[in-house]
Amino acid sequence: MATSTLINSLVGGLLIGSAASLWLWLNGRIAGISSIIVNLLFSKARTWPSLFAISIIAGAFIYYALGGQPPTPRPNFPAWLLIVAGILIGFGTSLSHGCTSGHGVCGLGRLSLRSLVATVTFLIAGIATTFVVRHIFGIF
Repeated sequence: MATSTLINSLVGGLLIGSAASLWLWLNGRIAGISSIIVNLLFSKARTWPSLFAISIIAGAFIYYALGGQPPTPRPNFPAWLLIVAGILIGFGTSLSHGCTSGHGVCGLGRLSLRSLVATVTFLIAGIATTFVVRHIFGIF
């Protein structure tokens, strides 16, 4: 791993952890994006979820403006697979009552056993899915 990638990852992790901790400390809310999106879509209180979502998008633009490289899509990756993946992620997020940011960042930081089980499950499912997509479907 290149030194700049290591430093960017370290700084990014520290910023995410600090932001999640501050959000919990100052607002009493867990910074899991799936629950924030649910609040944005189905709650009457839309101000704070809107600001949270806008700040995530603004943070990405600031990163790119400071010279960060945007992700590049892989050529010839089938769109149907992305659609299926999105549906499965939505189902899994609903089933586990949270996403990787809610369980992995916030839940593990609070020493939640439920979040530990959810995060391990996410990792196992991700590894298995990568194996199936690459080695069984032959999509790289």
